[in-house]
Amino acid sequence: MYTKRNYSLWMTFRWSRKSFIRGMLYATAVTLLYKFTGWAIFTLPWEPISVIGIAVAFYLGFKNNSSYDRTWEARKAWGGIVNDSRTFATGILSLIEKDSHGDLEARKKRIIYRHLAWTIALRRLLRDTRKSWEHKYGPKDLFFVPQYAKIMEDGVAKELAPYLAADELECFIKVKNIPVQILKKQTEELAALKEEGLISDYKQVWFHQLIGNFYDNQGTCERIKNFPLPRQYASVALWMNYFFCALIPFGLLDIFEASNELWVWMTIPFSGLIIWIFFLMERIGDYSENPFESAYNDIPISAITRSIEIDLREMLNDENIPEPYPVENGFLM
Repeated sequence: MYTKRNYSLWMTFRWSRKSFIRGMLYATAVTLLYKFTGWAIFTLPWEPISVIGIAVAFYLGFKNNSSYDRTWEARKAWGGIVNDSRTFATGILSLIEKDSHGDLEARKKRIIYRHLAWTIALRRLLRDTRKSWEHKYGPKDLFFVPQYAKIMEDGVAKELAPYLAADELECFIKVKNIPVQILKKQTEELAALKEEGLISDYKQVWFHQLIGNFYDNQGTCERIKNFPLPRQYASVALWMNYFFCALIPFGLLDIFEASNELWVWMTIPFSGLIIWIFFLMERIGDYSENPFESAYNDIPISAITRSIEIDLREMLNDENIPEPYPVENGFLM
């Protein structure tokens, strides 16, 4: 996630410069052909082209709104995870009855640590690039956040090791969906607490409701991760944009040829600018579809996970609590 107030104009242009450059080259070719051949076929009335442009703009707006809805839903799911994590840890620390065996504090810590492992495993699951429609971001592409790139390269086992017992870690890393298995283990732990008389029926039901919330929010994130914006919407928006932008130089030639000789060449920069703006809008929607990638504008689930880790470990009065992820080059992961 980009953390500064605004992207600079240069950053915006650099991110989308290929569209501008290609638009300029295309407009140059059309203008040169018109200039040296004089064929009227290279001019078209602007009015029908503008009608197409209005339709394309509406369609791009629909796509961008739909993409933003996916991003906002993902952010709300992680907001729920933050709130429920604090509630769960508070309940574990304060609602379990005293244990005559004297290992109650260690047991509470084990449960809370296992929950931290769940948040880390969920983050890793969502950041795993494995879908054909996703943009290909891997650790080596995260040059703007070198600290997180190193964490991704180290692998999931190294991240989970501080929070899981060795036997649990060995079992979990063998399964495809680690977060689901961790929540299953938490449910078994709650059942054991009930059998031992350390929590009441009512408290067990309340804890199960929190586990259900974790499952719900994980399911929401997995749905967004595994089901893309329907391809017909994404594809039609792209091809409509191409068709419209291909007509722009022809329409501008019709306008500028009515002026003196110099204005014919103004077709080139104006065409490049209009093409750049429309493809910039399309690109924004395209990169908002998948909010769990490691791109500039995605949900900062690494920072959110670290904030949960800090809050819960402070509840435990732990030592060597990690610092929040720093903002690196204006970005927070």
